[in-house]
Amino acid sequence: MKKIIKKLNQIAQINGFSMKVFLLSIRGIPLFLSNLLSYQIAFRKNGGMGLQFSNLFPVMADRYDSAGVANGHYFFQDLWAAKKIYSIKPYKHVDIGSSVMGFVSHLLVFMECVEVVDVRSLESKVDQLIFIQDDGTYLKSYADNSLESVSSLHAAEHFGLGRYGDPIDPLAHAKFMNSLARVLKPGGRLYFSVPTGIERLEFNAHRVLSPATVLNCFSSLDLISFSLVKDDGYIYENASLEDAALQSYGCGLYEFSKKL
Repeated sequence: MKKIIKKLNQIAQINGFSMKVFLLSIRGIPLFLSNLLSYQIAFRKNGGMGLQFSNLFPVMADRYDSAGVANGHYFFQDLWAAKKIYSIKPYKHVDIGSSVMGFVSHLLVFMECVEVVDVRSLESKVDQLIFIQDDGTYLKSYADNSLESVSSLHAAEHFGLGRYGDPIDPLAHAKFMNSLARVLKPGGRLYFSVPTGIERLEFNAHRVLSPATVLNCFSSLDLISFSLVKDDGYIYENASLEDAALQSYGCGLYEFSKKL
């Protein structure tokens, strides 16, 4: 029963509804009303900015939440890849499908040029950010052995499922990984992450891939390093591939290079 409730909550969150926030908001109603009354009393006594009831904007769950999120897949993968790219500082970096607000914004702090490829549109007025709208499955915009620094974080698992308006293709994730290997320049670096663990398809949200599947798709590349965000939400450097295969929904962080 707990698994079913957890899955329903995940589905609700992905579709814009959080049961946790809803329940905490209900819990916060009495305190919101109490604070509203206290503010009115304090205003009449001491002055300040007056309140118009037509401008009420109740936010009742935040007091029960933490100050932020400093764990989980996206927090650690974005730091992991940004640190590695910063240490090398290539002139140009190409990313396919990663979070623009998260990972790509990290890179824009120190990169001269970041190209982003996504099947959806993106409006940008940032000089260093070049956007290419395309289905990244085949990376037709890039020639063989042409890119020295490439990333795709938490994106390959979605390819071919139609979630983001891309064509349905059960093999699109493998085709995409083959394309990443194709465009990587000899001596270049690829930073790749994907949900990792007991392999399965959860249509149309994502796939979870075993390390064996990822390494097979990138058989032409050398694995330089492997880290893992485990089911507990924390990162483990130089992790075991065997351990990764046993996770329910971990995040494998793969750093690859192509032989010179």
